[in-house]
Amino acid sequence: MNQDQNYPERLIARIRLGEDSNLELKTVVFKGSRIEPHQDSLADELAAFANTRGGTLLLGVDDKTRQVTGVPLAQLDRLEQFVVNAAQTLIVPPLPVLTRKLELLDPTGAACAVLQVDASRGLQVHRSPGGYLHRVGSSKREMAPELLARLFQQRSQTRLIRFDEQIVPTATMGDLEPELWRRFRTARSGDDPNDLLAKLGMIARADDGVLRPTVAGVLLASCDPRRWLPNAFVQAVAYRGADAVPESPAGAYQVDAKDFTGPLDQQVIEACRFVFRNMRVFAFKDLGRRDVPQFDMGAVFEALINAVAHRDYAIYGSKIRLRLYADRLELYSPGALPNTLTVESLPYRQFARNETLTSLLAKVPVPPEVEWLQTDRRTLMDKRGEGVPIILENSERLSGRCPRYRVLDDSELLLTIFAAQP
Repeated sequence: MNQDQNYPERLIARIRLGEDSNLELKTVVFKGSRIEPHQDSLADELAAFANTRGGTLLLGVDDKTRQVTGVPLAQLDRLEQFVVNAAQTLIVPPLPVLTRKLELLDPTGAACAVLQVDASRGLQVHRSPGGYLHRVGSSKREMAPELLARLFQQRSQTRLIRFDEQIVPTATMGDLEPELWRRFRTARSGDDPNDLLAKLGMIARADDGVLRPTVAGVLLASCDPRRWLPNAFVQAVAYRGADAVPESPAGAYQVDAKDFTGPLDQQVIEACRFVFRNMRVFAFKDLGRRDVPQFDMGAVFEALINAVAHRDYAIYGSKIRLRLYADRLELYSPGALPNTLTVESLPYRQFARNETLTSLLAKVPVPPEVEWLQTDRRTLMDKRGEGVPIILENSERLSGRCPRYRVLDDSELLLTIFAAQP
């Protein structure tokens, strides 16, 4: 109850700071039967919020002076219906909004009515009179075609064809290596390779009737997926210090750098070896000899598996980036968190942007010769949702600092794992 009573004060504090990614302020003017701003403009603002991460449209506050101008009480209900109609009739698909009538103090200290309209992040992509808009800082902008395509992929409610299930038009059955796809064969698979590959989601029949590999097929059963997906690789760089900027022009600030290609499981294994090879190991002699590595390799392994399994392969020009510094490891994975998943809920909820990929990775055995990994896991992918908890708990136990997830520009997930220090 106290929290609700204090809400107007918190709202005034937000107004004082001005518009941002989640707040839009509008003065409302009534001219006879007309209301300004126009319904089209209100629909554009609400759709832009829904196409991003949601936000609040506050009517009755000047965006330039950040002062409460108010809405006449006699017009408040009319304004509310005006906004709801805009969200329901001018936005496709219709956008449900929440309205709230409040009283705030204007510059003279008089109580004025304002209308708060909240638009949640949409489950679908919404089109308004201005087109397909999204929120960038304190303004709305039309989405570029590649961003719009990616958003449709992320938010499709039907999800009839996920990106990893889509056919690769220029790939042929001959591009899938038998030694790579045969590892998915079981005693019950039968003798028909095409039947097995179709059931696994690694091939599908194109519109012309020809069987062709899917995205999942080329990612796990071709020697180099970059032939069709140029950014399907892991780029790794190890730096000498805690910064990517050299201390001097002649300084060897990059210790090691390599791009890891091939099927996804190979990328994970080789990227883990890169970390194992370049991280430091501290020796202590308090009770005999005790070696303490900078990073828990079980956590690094889980992080890389999650990155290749859950990244957004529909994003053009963005690859997984692994950065190893003296005090931390950074892992950048293309794609924002899907649907209602948040950074805070990551340890508690499961999600699979690429269900076919995760299913296949859950069938790939952990190589027996891996020297850096101590695990009871028999396959690369864990489908019980234990990956993120392992990353957080193992890393914090080693370094004393909990890893940190962040979403960058609503298009990339950054995981920072802090290194153990001597």
